[in-house]
Amino acid sequence: HLPGDIDYSGHSFDSYPPGLAAVFGPDAIPQGGLLQIVAFVGFLELFVMKDVTGESEFPGDFRNGALDFGWDSFSEETKLSKRGIELNNGRAAMMGILGLMVHEKLGGSIPIVGEM
Repeated sequence: HLPGDIDYSGHSFDSYPPGLAAVFGPDAIPQGGLLQIVAFVGFLELFVMKDVTGESEFPGDFRNGALDFGWDSFSEETKLSKRGIELNNGRAAMMGILGLMVHEKLGGSIPIVGEM
């Protein structure tokens, strides 16, 4: 957990439970806080994370001509390979977090994380 208070009324980050209990449990984050999170994500989706220049090479390419990091120097075969690797890493991360959420609902302990 982060140190300090999450709001001006003195609630600390530690006062909210981890995982799904922070959203659905009796000590859940207040509805106003969740609404702020959803509104912020919606703002990013609608106004920030979009192709402004029309130069995108593939869905999800939001470089807008500003960030390159050498991407344009790769061959088409290397670009496809790197995009496939990134997609597989994202899928592996989704399966990992899904496993953690299922384990949280089942209870018990996880060797790396500990008691849930």
